[in-house]
Amino acid sequence: MPLNSTTQTPHLNARQTLDPLTDLALNCRRIFLRDFIVPVNIGAHAFEKIQAQRVIFNVELFVPYALSMPETDQLSEVVDYDFVREIIKKRVATGHVELQETLCDDLAARFLAHPQVRAVRLSSCKPDVYPDSAGVGVEVFCMKDLSA
Repeated sequence: MPLNSTTQTPHLNARQTLDPLTDLALNCRRIFLRDFIVPVNIGAHAFEKIQAQRVIFNVELFVPYALSMPETDQLSEVVDYDFVREIIKKRVATGHVELQETLCDDLAARFLAHPQVRAVRLSSCKPDVYPDSAGVGVEVFCMKDLSA
């Protein structure tokens, strides 16, 4: 069945509702940026504060189909991937952050501030901290509270 702004979720009657995660999976487009590598001034340990570290970001934005159905094939009708890169670059440029948790929470809040974004899944990974590990990182998943 082709997608359009009037496509209904199959097998639901008017009294049934979906749990929030199922609703996202069925009713949202997933926009992603994978393995975006940025030098970041991050770390709580003294050896991490000497210079910027490589951080690998992976971002998924969940945008309702109703808010991202291009009718004229124009970039202005969807969430632009450049928005994702710019949010990360602007936040990183504000200066040193101690914890990946702080950075991820702040970035998630910035992504959710976009009027079309309903949820975000975001991870950061520092691949160069330990020689015996591929990386250390944090992942968050946040949704807008639509009941407010």
